[in-house]
Amino acid sequence: MGDYVIVSDATLDLPASLIEEYGIHVIPMGVNIDQTNFNHYPDERELSIEEFYGKLKNGAISQTTQITPAVFYDTFLPILEQGQDIIYIAFSSGLSGTYNAAQLVINDLKEQYPDRTIYCIDSLCASIGEGLLVYQAALQKEKGLSIDELKTWVEENRLYSRHWFTVKDLYYLRRGGRVTSIEAVVGTALRIRPVLSTDDEGKLTVVSKIRGSKAELDFLISKMETEGVDLASQTVIVGHGDNLQQAMELERIIRSKNLVKDVIISKIGPVIGSHTGPGMLALVFMGRKI
Repeated sequence: MGDYVIVSDATLDLPASLIEEYGIHVIPMGVNIDQTNFNHYPDERELSIEEFYGKLKNGAISQTTQITPAVFYDTFLPILEQGQDIIYIAFSSGLSGTYNAAQLVINDLKEQYPDRTIYCIDSLCASIGEGLLVYQAALQKEKGLSIDELKTWVEENRLYSRHWFTVKDLYYLRRGGRVTSIEAVVGTALRIRPVLSTDDEGKLTVVSKIRGSKAELDFLISKMETEGVDLASQTVIVGHGDNLQQAMELERIIRSKNLVKDVIISKIGPVIGSHTGPGMLALVFMGRKI
């Protein structure tokens, strides 16, 4: 079996310790905050996630930038030169041009390294939904799957990464065009929290609206209970954007119900956080759409 590396991008929002443990190579992604550029790495070396949300709360404007072809080349070339193959699991094409940009670079590299295998897979996932898919892929690699077998596995299972997100402030979604200005004003006043997911094309969709923190937690739990497959053997991921207290409460409820094997709490980084804002809460698990 040829040696290969799993590569993804910083939108996967997995803890740095988990990324290091499984040897996942993560490409940093750029964020511009009030005209200052930062690269977001899993270890937060240029900007801590806490500092990022602090800036947002103080009125900073944050914009994200796509990974450039040069960065893709600089990431992939050393791996190929070391005689390793690559399987790149990319941020959803329904939300970014990252996948298409990577594919162009990979096509060029295939001509330079015809003896190496390079796969580029559209995850159709975002944030910890992408992270869960990459984590599950790393587990499959540990079981001994070849790069060809893993490519097939990821493509067959990417829609089984079930994403459920809620946000506290509709301002950030309004700025991104996900809700109207009127919905944002009324929703914020009434403490209405939209529930978001991704569709089969990897696009973000508002699927429901709820009111209150308890209803928020109940909704996320109910989705896991109804859509989850073989939960008892799963490690699920709770994500939060500067919302640790509620994330810990969600974790506590899940554990108290003995629903899953384990729970990981992870911080939502600035790439996704620029579009969801402080207070985001997310739960992802492997399951089927109902």
